[in-house]
Amino acid sequence: MAQIHKTAIVDPRAILGEDVSIGPYSIVKANAVIGDHTCIGSSCVIESGASLGRECVLFTGVIIGSITQDLKYAGKTSFVKIGDRNRIREYVTINLGTEENSETIIGNDNLLMAYVHVGHNSVIYNHSILANGATLAGHVEIENGAVVGGLSALHQFVRIGKQAIVGGCSKVVQDVIPYARADGHPAKLYGLNSIGLNRKNFSLELQALLKKAFKILFRSQLPLSQALSKLKDQYQDTVEVMDVVRFIEKSSRGICR
Repeated sequence: MAQIHKTAIVDPRAILGEDVSIGPYSIVKANAVIGDHTCIGSSCVIESGASLGRECVLFTGVIIGSITQDLKYAGKTSFVKIGDRNRIREYVTINLGTEENSETIIGNDNLLMAYVHVGHNSVIYNHSILANGATLAGHVEIENGAVVGGLSALHQFVRIGKQAIVGGCSKVVQDVIPYARADGHPAKLYGLNSIGLNRKNFSLELQALLKKAFKILFRSQLPLSQALSKLKDQYQDTVEVMDVVRFIEKSSRGICR
């Protein structure tokens, strides 16, 4: 049975799962979906078109599903889809997609710290951390296990690769490859995310292979296309190196170097 504070406003057309909790002065609009055991704090707004999975926790002032700030938005129906077990801290804002039926998507087990902004049509995969004040423009993509430091700004269409880390206060205008450490204004690569990989129990042998791959990419003086071909030849059986190769081949904005 849902626990709804007497000051909360919940449209009868909202869909609430089992044991949902909604705090004081929060608003849940028509057709919003709240999954089982999700807890919504005080003064939150869940707009139409937003859906939350199971066991999410929203802290004070979170706003999910407000219309995109993209000036191309023409009032068409679009969505925010959020998975399970996400922790969304104070005053986070997550916008709808711009185009009709498009989506802003957040996967499972992510932590969005206070004042994070997730722009239209962005995608955050699973197990990622966005620290306080991180700002994502439209169409940003953050892969599994990535960390974005506080007060960082990510340009539209930028991608952050899996298990990468972006230092605080960075200006990210190009893609950050998987397993890398980036920082700066604009952001540059500073090698392997060794601390993060150690925490995730990546073996020292695998980390050494990734370091060799990074040297081929950035220290060999080879053109990027030739460096990628060399990686395919030498490391075709190493999944993590191939993650880096595929990520670069998909890049539209180019990669941080």
